[in-house]
Amino acid sequence: MNKINMTINGVVYEVEPGKTILEAARDAGIIIPTLCYHKDLCIAGNCRVCVVEIVGQNRLSASCATPCQDNMEILTNSLKVRNSRKHIIELLLSEHNADCTKCYKNGNCELQELAAEYKIMSQDLIDLVPFKNYTIDMFSPSIIKDDSKCIRCQRCVRTCAELQGVNALTVAYKGDHMKISTFFEKSLNDVVCTNCGQCVNHCPTGALIEKNYIEEVWEAISDPEKHVVVQTAPAVRVGLGEELGFEAGSRVTGKMVSALKSLGFDSVLDTDFTADLTIMEEGTELLTRLKRSLVDHDPDVKLPMATSCSPGWIKYIEHLYPEYLGHLSTCKSPQQMFGALVKTYYARSRKLNPEKIVSVSIMPCTAKKFESNRPEMHDSGYRDVDYVLTTRELAIMIKQAGIDFMKLPDKKFDRIMGESTGAAVIFGATGGVMEAALRTAYELVTGREVPFENINIMPVRGMEGVREAIIKIENPLEAWSFLDGVELRCAIAHGLVNAKKVMDELKAQKNNYHFIEFMACPGGCLGGGGQPIPTNPEIREKRAKAIYDEDEAMHIRKSHENPEIIKIYEDYLGKPLGEKSHHLLHTKYTERNRY
Repeated sequence: MNKINMTINGVVYEVEPGKTILEAARDAGIIIPTLCYHKDLCIAGNCRVCVVEIVGQNRLSASCATPCQDNMEILTNSLKVRNSRKHIIELLLSEHNADCTKCYKNGNCELQELAAEYKIMSQDLIDLVPFKNYTIDMFSPSIIKDDSKCIRCQRCVRTCAELQGVNALTVAYKGDHMKISTFFEKSLNDVVCTNCGQCVNHCPTGALIEKNYIEEVWEAISDPEKHVVVQTAPAVRVGLGEELGFEAGSRVTGKMVSALKSLGFDSVLDTDFTADLTIMEEGTELLTRLKRSLVDHDPDVKLPMATSCSPGWIKYIEHLYPEYLGHLSTCKSPQQMFGALVKTYYARSRKLNPEKIVSVSIMPCTAKKFESNRPEMHDSGYRDVDYVLTTRELAIMIKQAGIDFMKLPDKKFDRIMGESTGAAVIFGATGGVMEAALRTAYELVTGREVPFENINIMPVRGMEGVREAIIKIENPLEAWSFLDGVELRCAIAHGLVNAKKVMDELKAQKNNYHFIEFMACPGGCLGGGGQPIPTNPEIREKRAKAIYDEDEAMHIRKSHENPEIIKIYEDYLGKPLGEKSHHLLHTKYTERNRY
């Protein structure tokens, strides 16, 4: 299509048809402030901060919601525009609890940033509007909702509806009484909320934040009677740097380990170790189900099998598709496998009393806080994971400790549950669990590597909401001869709205997959609710590239070749799906049904 010509602040620009004024201005290097706008979400035009003047029109227009037209003349910085924006910000502040020094989002609040840019000094409007006595919902183990800091931009509502399809949050009441509410204003802990934290990631103020456990972890580290072990998820190492001076998509694994040791953790270990362990258990479980289906013709076997690493996805299926719980892998997530082994295998290896061990995990995910609180997660005889911190919380601790992160030397994880492979690293990206499982399962069945260049299974990679891949098994080993010629049909979905598409097709018997990977958050764990803010499609792409670069740089790239995994089976677990591994590393469908 032919480009259109328009004028912005006296300069003529060629613009692609269909673009909004906001997009055209940003392409031209002109900054228009926004609050309700977000690249992940549909256009709303609620906040009016992005207003511009269209020459010939009396009213100002929201640039985020106004499409460009040929010969349009735009003013983004006229007196009328500046005064309007300033008054809008003042109005927002008049109803906002602006006690910024006590706010968790202080220094990373979009409203605070705009107030500083426009030098909002007047108290006139703030003094005129009576402050409402809001309550704070702190009952969820993952998310705190504080209505006194809400500016009603509705980004959280659109996030919950468009990205996740959960609709735990909505707009209630009208006019002066309008608010963002849950069903009948119940606590987030008592409604259909998956704890995914995407609302937290998209909230421009401190109205929605993660429930933090920083002080509890500091107390544990300071207690000489406690042995504090920390594990770090794969997506943390490609997100943490954004909070500490690095560009998005920077790999900071060595500096992260160095920082954790400087903070005083007694042992710095890697969730990637149990990601490799998950592949051994989950891959064996998948092959076992295939045998039961294809050879034994067992009518009770549940296919397709679905992954169980994402606690937001687990809570989603429990709420909305409970009749399909039998399709879930019985494997716990890598975090919970790690917690169970820390207080058993690790304690025995280090000759430690498990009562004195405090197990901490650093996760890109707010739902992991909920997961660690689940009643079935005590198979070690203790609470398997004591505290879960997000990537953002770890960054806060590093700053509190006065550590210059950029100057830290690179260090390696400690041994015993610190060794991992490239297959484990890619758990952090959508499609990563699938790719890691296929690398191992295909080789165990055929004795050969997966038939993809450099074992990079490209069909499962990408940011499309739902992706499919078919892996044909040819000339398998004798023990797996029943799989000869079988086309293993796989699907990958990220973001719960895409999970719903796949589950609805499964319910309607419109798909015939063998194996499905579900991740609750856009992009997978690298786009998790506990990752640095802001997040958008470009940032998620950079983090994904960093994940795959980390995989390429690893000495070992297949889970079954991890020497520590081989050793833990020889010394402790016995074999995948064995009695001990079933007790420590798996859960039961009946237990999952409690939620």
